[in-house]
Order: sequence, then structure tokens, then C-alpha cells
Amino acid sequence: MTESYDAIVIGAGVIGAAVGLELARAGRKVLNVDRLPAAGYGSTANSCAIIRVHYSTLDGTALAYDSYFDWKRWTDYLGATDDRGYAEFRECGCLVMKTEQNGHLARIVENVSRLGIPFEEWDAERISSALPIYDLQRYWPAKRQDEPGFGEPTGGALQGGVFFPTAGYVNDPQLASHNLQRAAEAAGGRFLFNRTVVEIPVAGGRVQGVVLDDGSRIAAPVVINVAGPHSSRINAMVGADRDMTITTKPVRQEVVHVDAPAGFDVARSGIVVSDSDIACYVRPETGNHILVGSEDPECDPREVVDPDAFDRDLSDQAVTQAMRYAQRVPTLPVATRPKGVVDLYDVSDDWIPIYDRSCVDGFYMAIGTSGNQFKNAPGAGRLMARLVEHVEAGGDHDNAPMPYRLANIERTVDTATFSRRRRINPDSSFSVLG
Repeated sequence: MTESYDAIVIGAGVIGAAVGLELARAGRKVLNVDRLPAAGYGSTANSCAIIRVHYSTLDGTALAYDSYFDWKRWTDYLGATDDRGYAEFRECGCLVMKTEQNGHLARIVENVSRLGIPFEEWDAERISSALPIYDLQRYWPAKRQDEPGFGEPTGGALQGGVFFPTAGYVNDPQLASHNLQRAAEAAGGRFLFNRTVVEIPVAGGRVQGVVLDDGSRIAAPVVINVAGPHSSRINAMVGADRDMTITTKPVRQEVVHVDAPAGFDVARSGIVVSDSDIACYVRPETGNHILVGSEDPECDPREVVDPDAFDRDLSDQAVTQAMRYAQRVPTLPVATRPKGVVDLYDVSDDWIPIYDRSCVDGFYMAIGTSGNQFKNAPGAGRLMARLVEHVEAGGDHDNAPMPYRLANIERTVDTATFSRRRRINPDSSFSVLG
């Protein structure tokens, strides 16, 4: 006998689990299906899990600030127990350097000011006081370590940045996903692991559910693609890519782990820093370590790969990122064979996510999210649950995009920002910064 649900969510990463939770809270009988053995075991597990509010678009900023309050009150948001404990949001703050590349943060400051998000203007003296290990000489344009002039200052110094106190990171992204799973189960949701969706039947223009790799069929009038780096394959499986002007692709990324300089206490003084002059972002890590990621300058490769077969070994890209950060922190110890992780981003054409319905009735997508949407999981879950309700009740979302009222701040988001049929957004950073 075929099982049946009101909705099936493909994926149980942090966003998939949040979508499942919010659908269950809305009263739907929902099943999350994931090809891996537990929630958050895919690209979520290797996320830097940075919680921040600075985005290039106003609606992206609003969604991030709305979700900040859920991370701030994580156990209240979950409303359920977890025998593994709870992920911790460490609110250390985030400093974004003012550079020519980010327009000296004029648009960012305008966005956060319009939304009443707290921020502080830091001059060079304030930065040096907070981060005495920093050398503020300019190095732009970013280079790879084998290029001429790498590591040589290019004149002048950074004059300041903007500090956002409502920022930080989640210490265990996989545990955060597990927390969401337990909350969804408490609300009536179910999770099925170690199963791959191999077919999404369609009849009369509407999805009928999914077929799994073991041959089992699960019926549902609603299927939501939250498959991360596999999202484009899932879309193609059902023909949902026919009218998309924005597409997604799996892009390989490396994050390197470095030791903090001698005498610098990361737990006490470490903060998240975004520094487009050296094209790196960093965050503290347990054990007096620092994670260093790339902000995707033109010189860094954007390698589109097969999500089921890609090289998980660190390359010279990891050393390049560490050496770029050493430009800013001259006392940074850099190993010739550093530690780190390699995983995938699910990247849209403009690095802004797609939260939308599709041209196939009952098929929805929350995709293009990897790299810059971890922090928006609670808000994205609510948005998708509301969108399903709206469209299934007859709302014409394609021609009259659903206005979405945020839960924690007084703001209505224009969901056309996240449409699959939008034009490429010129306001985007076109990078992991979103």
C-alpha cells in the first residue's frame, strides 16, 4: 500500500529541516526524505554557519534579521527537547571592512538603517584596538599565491569598517539541523533517511509524490525541492526548469582551518570578519582556531562539479586563502599542508536564493541557498510554508507575488526577490556574501 502525505520535502539539511518543521506546524502531514543517514549530514555539516545581517538586497537583509531572533532564542523557537542537546549561537559580532569593492558599505548601511538593525562605525583605530593582530595595509586586487605581486601591499590602508553586534556563528550546524528535526517530529513531521528520490511522477500537470531508490512510492500533492547541490537534478527530474530564468549549480568550495597567532585568545577576542580587500571572510573556531573562506574574487576558481563525484581533498586554494589572511595578520602561522574542509555550494546565477513555486503544480523549490543562507533557515522555512498555503489555496503567485509578513520584525518582504523567473539582480554581491 502506498504511503501518503500532504507534503514531501526533498532534503534534510538545515533549510530542508526548517521547511519540514514549519509545514508540520501549519498542520500538514509532512515527510522529509534525505539520501544521507541523518539531518544536516550534507553540505550543511561543513557550513561555516555564520549568522549575519548584512546582505546586498533589502529583502535579503530583512529575512536575515528576522531569522536572527530565532537563533537568539533558539530553544524557544524549537519548542521541543533534543536528547543530543542544542546548537549554540555565539553572538560575537561581525566586522565588515569598508573597501572600494563593496562601495564602502553605503548600500549595506542604507539597508540596515531602513530596518533599524544596530551597527557601529569603526575607524582604523577602533579596529586596531579590537584586533591588535591586524595590519590594515591594502592588498587589493586579490591574487593567487603564484601570481606576481602576491603578498605585496598596493598602497594606502583601510580606513574603517562597520561592526554588526547581532552577528556570530552557530557552533554545530549539523546539531542545529538535528534540533530542527526533533522540533518537526514533535509537531507531527516524519523523516526518512538513506533514501534517494529517483522519480517524481506528474499527472494532469501536478506532482503525485515521489518514487524512491528502493522502489517504494510515496504519494503527496506537494513536493518541495530543498536538495542543496542536487537541486538542479531534482528540478530536471520533474521538468520544473522549463520556465526558470535563474538556475542553480553545485560549486566546489574550500575552507581552511588555521591556528590563531600566539597570544591572541580567539574565544575572548575573536569576531567574524568580512574583508573584501584580501577577499576572505573568517570566523572563530573552537580550540583557538580560525576558519578562513574565500569571498570569491575573480582570480579564484568557481569549479562546477558532479555533486556525487568531486575531489574532497584540499588544494593550493586552501593555502592561498590562508596566505591572504596572513597579509592582514602577519603573525598568523600558516602550514604548508593546512587542515580544512571541502564541500559544495548550491549557487544560483546571482547568488540570491530561489524560494518559489514552479511551473509544475504542487512542486516548490527552496534552492540556490548554499554559502549564504544557513542563517536564514527559520525565516525561509516560514516563507515556504506560507507560500505553499497561499498557492494551494489558489493564489496566483507568478503574476501577483505573495507578500510575506515577517514573524519577528515589522516588515513585509517582496517575494519576487526570490523568484525563479526574476532577472539577475544587479544589486547582488555575486559572491558568497549574497
